[in-house]
Amino acid sequence: MTTMPDTAAETRRSTVTGPSGVPLAVYSAGDPARPTVLLVHGYPDTHTVWDDVAADLAADHQVVRYDVRGAGGSGRPGPVRDYRLDLLADDLFAVAQAVSPDRPVHLVAHDWGSVQSWEAVTTPGAEARIASFTTVSGPCLDHVGHWQRRRALRPTPRHLLQLANQMAHSWYIAAFHVPVLAPALWRFRLARRWPTLLRVVEGVPERAGHPQPTLAEDAVQGIKLYRANMLPRVLRPRSRPTRVPVQLVTLTRDNYVRPALNEDLERWAPGLRRRTMDTGHWAALLVRGPELAALVRSFAAEREPAPQDAPDAAS
Repeated sequence: MTTMPDTAAETRRSTVTGPSGVPLAVYSAGDPARPTVLLVHGYPDTHTVWDDVAADLAADHQVVRYDVRGAGGSGRPGPVRDYRLDLLADDLFAVAQAVSPDRPVHLVAHDWGSVQSWEAVTTPGAEARIASFTTVSGPCLDHVGHWQRRRALRPTPRHLLQLANQMAHSWYIAAFHVPVLAPALWRFRLARRWPTLLRVVEGVPERAGHPQPTLAEDAVQGIKLYRANMLPRVLRPRSRPTRVPVQLVTLTRDNYVRPALNEDLERWAPGLRRRTMDTGHWAALLVRGPELAALVRSFAAEREPAPQDAPDAAS
């Protein structure tokens, strides 16, 4: 890991290179001697979407954020295959090891950050590196595949309604698989209108630095996340349980991940902690950040291991 000073006060910027060689821009704040909270952003964001949550948690934690591959200041691989979930999980573990080599981290993730974090926490042995996982608006794609299969095999009116409702809110996924269309929309229309859409749809006020200046290119690169992972994982779901303690934060006004998609999750995460916020997909972070931070702080405190339980640096 190489480190350089950042212009923002109390923020340490570094670069971590994962096993596949993609450089990742990492941003840390707070006391490194405190428990580490690792925040993973989704699509089409960068680490800055966590600004409010990070500022709150940095009072009593080391807070680490990074731009995932293809976004912000991190490397941008070209081939779609370089955005597979296993590679994204390798990136996450590399960052966790670099910023907290002697102590497991408390993982918090949103949207596609949560999708790739599920890949990490369902990796055998993940509990040695991850003390807890708070997931917001991003399911495990394998769990989604099993969820759909169970409802298709038991086509009760309720199950069919759930399937239809989620499909109606996932329309954009099909659009992202159409060649040329989605990248063109982002470059020539959506990127300019994104602040207005967030304000009108979710009540997120416009402010400096949001969205990030790299939004158009981040969004175009991020389409590869969908193309590399959605169909393989949903159509051929694997069995992905986890031993990591999981806190699920359901957003009742999420326009993309409907609450019904979170049913059956105890099958994969025994002892699941369920919490609810009456807010939208991005508003949870950009409007209600301190409230989300409080949920993270409480759950992490309960799951913080004793010093003798921390992993060796080599683990």
